[in-house]
Formats: sequence, structure tokens, C-alpha cells
Amino acid sequence: MKKANVAKKSSKKNLYMMTLGCPKNRVDSEVMLGSLQHKGYTLVQEPEGADVIVVNTCAFLKAAEKESVDSILEMAEYKKAGKCSTLVVTGCLVQRHGDALLKELPEVDHFLGTSAYFQIGDLLAAEASPRQVIPDPEYIHSASVPKVNSMPGYTAYLKISEGCDNKCAFCIIPKLRGLQRSRTIEDIVKEAHQLADSGVMELNLVAQDLTAYGHDLPGKPKLHDLLKELVKVDVHWIRLHYAYPRVFPDELIEVMAKEKKIAKYLDMPLQHASDRLLRSMKRGRESMFLKELVAKIRARVGGLSFRTSMIVGLPGETEEDFEILKDFVKEQRFERLGVFQYSDEEGTPAFEMENKVPKRTIERRWREIMAIQKKISREQNKKLVGTTMEVLVEGRSPETDLLLVGRHQGQAPEIDGNVYINDGMAYPGELVTIEVTEAHDYDLVGKVIARHDPKQRKHTARDEVPAHVRGGEKIVSPPTWLAPR
Repeated sequence: MKKANVAKKSSKKNLYMMTLGCPKNRVDSEVMLGSLQHKGYTLVQEPEGADVIVVNTCAFLKAAEKESVDSILEMAEYKKAGKCSTLVVTGCLVQRHGDALLKELPEVDHFLGTSAYFQIGDLLAAEASPRQVIPDPEYIHSASVPKVNSMPGYTAYLKISEGCDNKCAFCIIPKLRGLQRSRTIEDIVKEAHQLADSGVMELNLVAQDLTAYGHDLPGKPKLHDLLKELVKVDVHWIRLHYAYPRVFPDELIEVMAKEKKIAKYLDMPLQHASDRLLRSMKRGRESMFLKELVAKIRARVGGLSFRTSMIVGLPGETEEDFEILKDFVKEQRFERLGVFQYSDEEGTPAFEMENKVPKRTIERRWREIMAIQKKISREQNKKLVGTTMEVLVEGRSPETDLLLVGRHQGQAPEIDGNVYINDGMAYPGELVTIEVTEAHDYDLVGKVIARHDPKQRKHTARDEVPAHVRGGEKIVSPPTWLAPR
């Protein structure tokens, strides 16, 4: 799980925020940060100096719940030993287990559900506030709501809808986040302009179900209608995440193929290839449809990096089902693949299924698929050696000051591999052309061969000093994966 901490300056109480889980949860934290900044809070990087601590939790899987509870207990220690006077817990864990948390965590001052997080500023400002606020999930923020981008200044997540109308057997999200609620095209574009004006060059569109966008709005606008307006915004890349593989019209494929600002990247969780398992999962489509859809998108969108996720170990998954999945992964040769071990989550239809797969078997199947994908990824990366590509530079590598790190359009932030630069100089947030010189399992290494004129780009105080490296250090980084949708 990723933890996102953000620091800004203000004048009143100090605030520390911990965000757990997916990018959609990060956006909720950004809305809370905006609300609290508007109320005059100073955001700090370490909990020791915070008067107020907020933990925005995840509850998608048991492991996420455990991390959330552990994090709450860790932060509660600062109420005992530090200056912290108020501990607030928000997000999916509260929505799922609010009553139990209320009883078991007396050290927490306030619990806010997934549709109450935006009230945090008013709640903390009031002299008397309820300890628990957990309404039915029905809220989604608008462009007029204060929001703080918690990502580096050149990239941002843009949530276009909330909730989900699908009934996947393994997924608890509709109970935690509610049914589909889309923002209007006008409102999304307004926020996109705000982000672009702040220096954002890369918009990462997120939702629980991206391709269902708009079906709940008057006039039923589609995702491709939204994209046609977003490409008018002054950004460089627009990336698509969480595209459910059910409705994917030709018009959407056409926009992806023709519009240069739409990154040649698609995140479409397929989850399995066995028709029997897909029916058990209640995914709505069988394997032939998925194969034909993937083939059609790849044929029309040149240079596409296709990311997907699979689940192994759903109750009833046989060795025959698993072999079908392995063959599918070998055949499709996805550029990006996350594999998840099934987690038995109470409240989901899968929890009631019989023929549970032993944990040891689930782990073995996970290792086998990951080994197949690792080989595929390395082979694909080797084919890129000697080619040139545009890279968005992120700064010095966390591993060593001798390398810069960045991403090409087929690499999403925090999720996929990176491009390491061992020869050349660039600013964080700068686009450069690199030649690929080395390939590893998930990462590439290259040298800068062309830069845009730095005088033509806007600099912020934190990136006015260029990073510079020269050398040939090899880097191999493990992949990180999104939670499955």
C-alpha cells in the first residue's frame, strides 16, 4: 500500500495526514487537505509535530484492513506521547466497520465515512462535533471544492466518477463507495484547467469504472465525449485507469488512436480467462469477447502499453482453470500485469462460495503467473534497446544521486516500472528524449539525447536546480501493482 504525506505552510494548527490505498483514496485526501488548508491548518511531514492527525484508510482486502488498523494504532501513540490532541479516521475502513471501530478504538476522536470526508474542516472547527459521521455513500467532489494536489507538481490524479454499478463477486467496493456517480464534463474540464494552470502536465483519469462514465447523467455522455474536451486542456498526457472491459465503443478507441494527448496506455482489469471463472466472478463477459476486444484495441492504437490485472484462487478455481489463465497470459503478452491472490472478504458473494482454494495453492499459482510475466516484460524491454522515446523526468533516483528517474507514456506513476537516466541532465517535470541503452525486468536505462529549451518552460522554486548524472549504474526495481477492480 502506498502512503502519501503532503506538506504546505499556513498559520494555525499543524496537521499530519496518512493516506492508505488506491489513487481514488488519494483524491479524497486531496479534498480533505484543501478543506483543512482553507481553514488555516499547516500541513507537516512528521506526526510528532501535529496537533491533528488524519488517517485515510483502505478496506478493499484483509491485508489493507490490517495495515489501516495498525496505522491507526501507530498514530494513536502520538496522542499519548506527542502534542496531538485530535485523531481522525476516514475512508473505507470506517464505512465498512464503523460500529466496531467506534467501540474498539476509544483513542480515535472522529470517524468519517466515504461520503463524509469533505466535512472534515467544518467538523474540526466546531466546538461540539459528533464522534461518528457515516452517511450512505453518495458524495462526489466538484471543481469548486478546495483541493491540494499531493503528487509532484507536474502530475495529478483526476477522479471523473465515484462508486460502481457492477456486481463482481469478489469486490466490496459498491458497498463502500456506493453506486455510480459521474461528474459532468464541464466540471471535470474545469478542474483539468485548474490543474494545468498550476503546472500539471500529466492527468491520470481514475474512477471505480472509467468506461461506465456518464451513463447516470442527463443526456448520457460517454467517456470519448469527455476525452474530446479534455484534449483541449494544456496538458501533455492524459492516461486512462480502471477501464472495465464491458462497454468499449469504437468511438473511444478512435479517440485513443488519433488524439496525441491521450497516452498510449490503457489499464483494463480482465481478472481471468476461464469462462467458468468469469461467470463465477460475475464479470459479464466471456474470454472470447475479452480476446477480441484486446486485439481490436491493440490493432487500432499503435504502440499501446496494455495493463491488466488477474486474480488467482477464487473459490472453485481448478488446475484446469489456472492452466487456461496461464495460456492466456502467454498468448496475450501484456506489457503490464498485476496478479492478486484472492482474499475471502465477508460481504461479497464470493465469500459464500464453496470449494475454497488452499492458501498454499493460491500462493503457488501467483508465483507461476508472475514468473511468466517477468520473462515477458524483460523480453519486451530488450526490444526497446536502441530506440528513442520521450520521458517525463521526475528527479534524482531514490536509490542513488548518480541517476535520474523518469517515465515514458507507457508507465503510470507509482504503478509501473521507470526509466533511469545515467547520462545527461534535466529538471524535474521536464520532457526529454532519451535513447534506451539497457533493459531490465521492469525498468529501462537510457541517456538524454535531446531536451526542450529550459527557458521555454515554467519553473517552480523546488525544481529550478537541474539534476545531472553521468555513469552506467544498473538498476533493477521490483514492480508495484494497483489493487484489482
